[in-house]
Order: sequence, then structure tokens, then C-alpha cells
Amino acid sequence: MIKKSLTLACLTALSVASAATRPNIVFIMADDLGLGDISYHARNIENKEPIFETPNIDALAEQSLWFTDGHSATALCAPTRYAVMSGNNNYRCYAPAGVWSTFAETPFPADEVTLGRVVRDAGYHTGMVGKWHMGGDFYQAGSNTKIYRGAKSGDILDKVDVREWAGSGPRYVGFDYDFISPCGIQGPLYLLYENEKWYPIAEDSKVVFLNKDNAINPKDVSDKGFGPGDSKWDTRDMGDILSAKAAAFITKSAKKDKPFFLYYCSPMVHIPHCPPDEFDGQKIAGSTPTLHLDMVVELDLQVKRIVDALKAAGEFENTLIVFTSDNGGLLDGAATKGHGYRPGGSWNGSKNSPLEGGHRVPFFAVWPGHIQPGVTNELAVNQDMVATFAALVGTEIPKGQAQDSNDLMPLFLGKGGFASREFWVNQAGANQELMYRKESWKLIIQSDFKRTKYEPKALYNLESDSREKNNLMKNPEYQQLVKQMHAEYMDIIESGRATAPGRE
Repeated sequence: MIKKSLTLACLTALSVASAATRPNIVFIMADDLGLGDISYHARNIENKEPIFETPNIDALAEQSLWFTDGHSATALCAPTRYAVMSGNNNYRCYAPAGVWSTFAETPFPADEVTLGRVVRDAGYHTGMVGKWHMGGDFYQAGSNTKIYRGAKSGDILDKVDVREWAGSGPRYVGFDYDFISPCGIQGPLYLLYENEKWYPIAEDSKVVFLNKDNAINPKDVSDKGFGPGDSKWDTRDMGDILSAKAAAFITKSAKKDKPFFLYYCSPMVHIPHCPPDEFDGQKIAGSTPTLHLDMVVELDLQVKRIVDALKAAGEFENTLIVFTSDNGGLLDGAATKGHGYRPGGSWNGSKNSPLEGGHRVPFFAVWPGHIQPGVTNELAVNQDMVATFAALVGTEIPKGQAQDSNDLMPLFLGKGGFASREFWVNQAGANQELMYRKESWKLIIQSDFKRTKYEPKALYNLESDSREKNNLMKNPEYQQLVKQMHAEYMDIIESGRATAPGRE
């Protein structure tokens, strides 16, 4: 549970607003989805014809407040998921580069806010479906007291009991219901869990050491290595299974006497790209120029399932929907060469890159009758959802927590009082670049895995050089600016002060 002061604030909120007057919340975070993957962005922001269509995401976007300056917290999966759940930048985590192992220690203190806790403790029924990727506790094989912290891949079934979580999973961070894949679709683990217990995919499923020799589709286990898995694991089925569980959560929750919060973390469109032949009667495999883009089409239909479930339950009009991605889009050489595909849309860069395309992502919010559809140039980050949802449901965040999460509700509702960020701190991916943005200036800093060095690497002006082609760092005219921004960045992280307005 969260600290007592937070819980009391939630109880006060409950006495003011009844369940009937508070909206449901659906937060959808895709995996490796770039601006170049959304046809709404191509038509309405870039003013060009898209390569393929995402009609269901587009239909939501048409009703939304669309952020042209919307970002993922980082340019890579695991560190972004920490930031989204905690409302903190990754340098506040014990693993600044990300918590990558299924068996790693949780980065979330028991007495601090999380995305799930701030909503659950306001009286909501909370559920998380999809990709986790934030560590967790499992017992060592044959023990019910010792936690396993060993290798995450390989033939380790004699070392760890993977059939049930021992702690630090979705329930620990505030979710009443969960249906998750610990590593999405790239594994290992190649297992699904419902309410933190192994969910057999088929009646005859077994937990096995999954490898290319026994996998239904060898491509499924070719990315991150072999490891514990369900003998019936087939990546082509994962989107269907997960989105069906998300829709079912909505259907069941709508019958309760309290509002609900669904955090849906689709593992699409991460590799391996294994599109099913069809999804809800629509052709998927071969429907676009590449397997990668086929998976975007499937993601679009997953979104349709969620929206259809809300409408069928009569809850669409009373639901705040936020849609975003965990990082920028993927490089796709065949789609680029033959069709002009760009993962970042008009921005340069892709997943893992410090350039804008690595972290500037689809980001929009829909709440019929409350959010005026349109486009905003205000900067927003997906880690802002902790403060935003807390403000919506009436939760008070204690000082010193969720320090980098900005409340977007005033902007959503257009009622004034929104505080823009004066600066923004984020990070890229595996190459350990860090970024500091102030107004139109962006400084890229080269670090290392342990954060022992911070060397300026590039300086760009995003207003005059949006594609980040002209590195000004060595230009004598900007030497002082580089030094000033580098000093400001170091002061921010070394002082530990909050970076979001109002969180000081």
C-alpha cells in the first residue's frame, strides 16, 4: 500500500465524487510503434498519403487531443516501462539503463506511488494486460522462501519455479487483475500469467525449455535466446489472446459498482514479426509491404477490440483513453526502399536512437464531451500519466514521489492552469546516450552503463534543424551554450530535484 497520507487523500476524493461521476481510464501503450506507423499522422500532420492504413487508431485520433511533441520516457522498452509506472526518470532507478531480467529485483519501493496504486487507492478496479518487463520475484526450484536472481535464459527449470510469482508483480504495484507476458513476445520467458499464476495456453500445455527444436515456430525463440516456455507458445496467437483478455476485463469491470482502469501494454509491433493469417476476419499476413507493417495492422485491430468492448458496455463516452508507445518505431529497410517508410515520420531516428524519432511517438488522449479534439504542440511524456491520472481521480501524490511526472489534465480539459515543462531530461537506448532539452535546444550526452561519465556529444536546434542533421557542438558560436546546458543537466541529476512542474 501507499503511504497513509496518500490513502487518506484518496478516501477524501471518494466522498466528493461518486463512482458514477468518475470516468473509466484505458491507457494503451504499444511496443516499438513510431509516428511513421500511423496513417492519421501521415495525413494530418505530415500532409501526405500513408503507405498503409490504421483506421481504428485513426478513428480514435480524430476524436483526440493529438500531441505533436509527445514522447516516450526513453528510446527503449524496459527503462520506459519503469518511468511510466513510477513517474520518475530512469536515473532514479537502481538500474538506470533498465531492469531487463524477469528475475531482477523490483525497482518500485513498497511505500511509493505507481501508476496502478494512484488509481486503485482512489477506489478504481484496476487491471494490467500485456507486456511487463520490470523484474519480479520467483522462488528457487524446491523452495518457498528463497528468491531466484540467476540467469534469465537457458535451461534453468531446475533452478527456478516459474509457475507462480512470489511477489513484485502487477499486484504489488496496484493492479487487482493481471494477464501478462513477462517479456512480451521476445522472451524469455515464453509464458503467460493470469493473476500472477502460469496460464496454460492449451489444455495439454507444459512448461518446457523452449528452443528451436521444440518450438511450434522456431522464429519465436530467435531474438533473446531460449528459456522456460509454454509448449504451445506461438507468437502468432499472442495478440489475439492478450487483446481478448483486455476486452474481457472491460466487459466484466463495467458490471461492477466502481470505475475501472485498464493498462494495456500490447507487445506489438516488437520482433519477431510473426503475423497471423487473419485477425477477427481481416487479413493480416501479406496485407502490407512487410511483416513488420503487417503487425501494425494487427495492433490496429487490437485497439478496435478494446474500443468495441467499451461501446458494447456503454462505457465509451465515460472513458478517458490515452494512446502512446514505449519508444520510437523500427527500421524497416524493405519498406523504406520500396515505399518511402520512415519510422519517425518526418523526424529522423528510430528505436534506440537519441534523435527525435527514437522517442517522439504517437501520443493522444480521447474523452468524448470533455477533451476538445485538436492538435497541441505542448511537450508531453508517457511518464506524465502517474500525475495526470492521480489528478483525475483525486489522489494526492506525496512530495518527493513521481518527481518527473507532469499533470496533463488541465491541458486535456482546456480549463487553464497547465504548467509547461521548462526543460526535459530523457535518455536513448543501448548506447547510453542521454538527452537534455531546453526550449528548442537539445544536448545529447554520452554516458556509460554505470553512469560514470557524462560527455557532451551533439547539440541541435530542433526549430531550425528538425531532422538533426547539423551538429553545432563544435561550432565556436555555441561552445558556451554547450557548457551551460551540460552544467544544468549535471545539476539536475546530482541534486535529485524534480523535473516536472509542481513536483518540487
